[in-house]
Amino acid sequence: MNKFIYETMYILRPDMTEEKVEQAITKYKSMLEEQGAYDIKIQHRGKLRLAYEINNQREGIYIQMNYQGPPTQIAILERAMRLSEEVIRYLTVKQELPKTPETDTQKNLEPAVALAE
Repeated sequence: MNKFIYETMYILRPDMTEEKVEQAITKYKSMLEEQGAYDIKIQHRGKLRLAYEINNQREGIYIQMNYQGPPTQIAILERAMRLSEEVIRYLTVKQELPKTPETDTQKNLEPAVALAE
């Protein structure tokens, strides 16, 4: 079974107070934990200028979350973000975990089965 690392980047409204930003981060992190995500890393990137205007906003507060877990968690998280007025944009990407050398070595050591004719 392949394991995946997920990265969700979301942008919060720039007019939010620091307290509200922390509440939003905690809300989405706990939502992931409830769905079985683990190894959650959060990077608060701060207020940055947007490449283009979104909902009459020229800036946004960027938050990046990296985590592992079941793929079902993504739909639940993104639905909550879509319905939230504090999130102006979000994106989740999936990466496959790199294979360990042990796994590759074990495959090479498996005996070859000869077909009997």
